[in-house]
Amino acid sequence: MDAKLIRDHIAICELKARYCRLLDTAQWDEWAALFTEDLVLDTSEAGGPPPVMGRTAAVAMVRQTLEGASTVHQVHMPEITISGDCADGIWAMQDRLIWPGGASLTGYGHYAEHYIRRDGTWKIARSKLTRLIVDFTPPSQ
Repeated sequence: MDAKLIRDHIAICELKARYCRLLDTAQWDEWAALFTEDLVLDTSEAGGPPPVMGRTAAVAMVRQTLEGASTVHQVHMPEITISGDCADGIWAMQDRLIWPGGASLTGYGHYAEHYIRRDGTWKIARSKLTRLIVDFTPPSQ
C-alpha cells in the first residue's frame, strides 16, 4: 500500500472514530458535519425506519431516537477499499443503549458505508447498519 492510500485509510478510520465519540457525547452539530448533505442512512435491517435521505433528516431521526439515552458505540476490524476520492468500508460494531425508564439494547453487527472526499476531507455519504444479535430489555414497569 502506498503512502497516500495509508493516509486515506487512517483518515477514514479517524472519521469513524469521531462518528462514535460525537454520537455518544451528543455533539449533534459536530456529528452532522461528518456526513455529506445528501447522506443516505439505512437502519431498516437493524429495526429502524426505512432509509432516511439527507443529512438534516438523518441527524434529526437519530437524535430523536436517542433522546435522553446513554450510548456507547464501538467499531473495529475495518475493511476499507479506496478508489480516488471514493471509498467503501465495512466495520464490525457493538453498541449499547440505555434509555430513561430502564429500556436497553446491546447490538452486534456491521456498518457498511460509502465515503466521499470533498474539499480534501472524507465524509460519510451512505451508511447502512445491520445487527446480527440484539439483546433488548424493555422498560421497567
